[in-house]
Amino acid sequence: MLLSMTGFGNASQTSDAASVSVELKAVNNRYLKVSVRLPDIAARFESDIEKLIRERIARGSLQLSFRVKAAATENGYSLDEGVLSQYVSQLNQVQTNLPGVDATLPSLTDLLQLPGVIAERELPDNAEESIWPLMKSSLLEALDQFQTFRQTEGESMRLDLAAQCGVISTQLEQIETRAPDVVSDYREKILERVRRTVQDADVPVEDKDVIREVALFADRCDINEEITRLRSHLAQFDEFLNGDRSLGRKLEFVSQEMFREINTIGSKANNVGIAHCVVEMKAAIERIREVLQNVE
Repeated sequence: MLLSMTGFGNASQTSDAASVSVELKAVNNRYLKVSVRLPDIAARFESDIEKLIRERIARGSLQLSFRVKAAATENGYSLDEGVLSQYVSQLNQVQTNLPGVDATLPSLTDLLQLPGVIAERELPDNAEESIWPLMKSSLLEALDQFQTFRQTEGESMRLDLAAQCGVISTQLEQIETRAPDVVSDYREKILERVRRTVQDADVPVEDKDVIREVALFADRCDINEEITRLRSHLAQFDEFLNGDRSLGRKLEFVSQEMFREINTIGSKANNVGIAHCVVEMKAAIERIREVLQNVE
């Protein structure tokens, strides 16, 4: 089961005393990085929140934002008369300092809209213990939503990765078919050169010299070992890809090994057809690397 590192989740819970809402969003990251924004009343629960997250998520950069407020009641908001008095005092002072300005004080309705005049009722300090169950429940609900999002996107990425592995496998079959031709083509080139040399100059060429040259080339361009290892890496990649857990790091490592074998095949096999296959396989590997950047 492949999981994406990006996603979103939100949830809210309400009781008679308070309401809690949480928003979670994540992007890809090599390691797990958690950033939590909490109101002062809930600051003590940060370690508990991180513990819950680490039990569910292995990699990614997560940002969580909690909001905790008193339940909506008729006393849910209060008028801060001190702040209102300061606004009025400052406005009167402006009128005194600028006598030429013909201005009237704003209405009470306008004053009530100024920042800080109306404040939400804060939760009492003894409410800390009562809000943790709400915070935990809302966080778990948001994580479930986040998990569903990750699974959906992860399945899409799994199909993409499987398709790219299919491209590599198909090209590898073509390479395996062309591999015997590399030595035979080289042997024909050597013989042709020998024939031209004999025609142009009276130079004796021993058969053993030709055989030795072809044998050395065959040893240098032998890619059977690389083909076998690449097939093994493809099988291992498929096993990790369709396993019960999301193994992004292991998939990244195997893809690096696959690229190494493909690169070696391209450098050893002196054949145009094989070179074209190698280009296609390298393009598939690049796509695999791009997708794996977002896999947990």
